[in-house]
Amino acid sequence: MTHPTIAPGDHKAFMHYTVDQARLSPPGPDKFCVGAVIVDGDTGRILSTGYSTELPGYKEAEMGNTRAEQCCFMKVTQSNGLSVVRAEEQIIKFLTTNTVLHTTMEPCTARLSGNRTCCDRIVALKEKLRTVYVGIREPNTFIVGNDGKQRLQGEGIRFEMTEEANDLCYEAAMNGHAK
Repeated sequence: MTHPTIAPGDHKAFMHYTVDQARLSPPGPDKFCVGAVIVDGDTGRILSTGYSTELPGYKEAEMGNTRAEQCCFMKVTQSNGLSVVRAEEQIIKFLTTNTVLHTTMEPCTARLSGNRTCCDRIVALKEKLRTVYVGIREPNTFIVGNDGKQRLQGEGIRFEMTEEANDLCYEAAMNGHAK
């Protein structure tokens, strides 16, 4: 896949590309359409992209339940010939020392399906994934009181809001929801 060239530190441009990923997610009233992009923070090179339900999960219960961040991690493992099972624990050696995640929505701290949360997946990579840029906080639509920000900051991971793309992130996330 060919990705655009974006200057390191241009988080607004990265977030716009992340919104493009979110728009690829099939709309639906029972999920958010989220996009994620993993970047080498020093060079701006895009390491992987993902969007909600892009890939099937590796367990029967996860069919159609994969999250954008999870898909990013799974695609890194696939591109390196590894199993997608607990992808985030296998890809650490393929990430740069300054890996950055851009995601259109705050990573989850709870999942109705009981599957591993996005925050747990990110924390497993905190040795190299040290900063997460977020478009919007998670609305209370499905899980009330999600606080990915607190969880990530508590683990020493920098959490930054990218306010410039807030409206675009919200619009993409709510695709398929009643207006």
